[in-house]
Amino acid sequence: MPDLLAGKTALVLGVANKWSLAYAIAQAFSREGAHLILTYQSERQRLTVEDLAQDLKAQKVLPCDVSQDEQLTALTAQLKEHARPLDAVVHSIAFAQREDLSRPFIEGSREGFKLALDVSAYSLVAVARATAGLMPPKSEGGGSIITLSYLGAVRVVQNYNVMGVAKAALESTVRYLASDLGPSNIRVNAISAGAVKTASFRGIKDSSKLLEGTQDISPLRRNTDPAEVADTAVFLASHLGRGVTGNVIYVDAGFQIMGPSLGH
Repeated sequence: MPDLLAGKTALVLGVANKWSLAYAIAQAFSREGAHLILTYQSERQRLTVEDLAQDLKAQKVLPCDVSQDEQLTALTAQLKEHARPLDAVVHSIAFAQREDLSRPFIEGSREGFKLALDVSAYSLVAVARATAGLMPPKSEGGGSIITLSYLGAVRVVQNYNVMGVAKAALESTVRYLASDLGPSNIRVNAISAGAVKTASFRGIKDSSKLLEGTQDISPLRRNTDPAEVADTAVFLASHLGRGVTGNVIYVDAGFQIMGPSLGH
């Protein structure tokens, strides 16, 4: 089924490098015919994202630090200049201080907690508010907002710590936004991706052991392929996902269904 997103415009926030899930999603969107707009957080990242945008044939690259309200306001204004309505938004943004990921959760700082929740969860609210008004009206199909979560939102994953709490808040945020935006036919969903060797995942202490353990336990006996996450995002952004909202869809080779193994 080629060109599932033909004629649609998608904003992808969080493309950092070719190994990020946001890049995989942007690749899949481009493959399916979407017009892409990418964002970068700071001038330090600008050149990297602009280079990636060329590979992805993106239409625009815009600045957006999601922790700064004035930048979100500017993003809305810049998106309004685009000739097309905004059909899909991908929020692939999360952050926690390294020290809050490397020490026991109970020892985390108040400031680190606030920072992780702000960047990883509240930013979805801010992005939705900045973009929902740019989506097609209900009579023309509305739009789709997609974010990225992880199993640590609902299970204790060793060394995931404050990020697990932030992802739990993110998943709850998805449900409340789905309720608020549903009357406008704007769907809001999360993809809970399995462990993938991204730059952010490598920031988790003993992440290589987590990857090995996931591969051994998952029903499919392998780790998650970023392309699988990307194809699920295509489904959610396309007409095929028109009845899905407020959900967390697991794309993790089945790992989330498993309990302890005998002998372990």
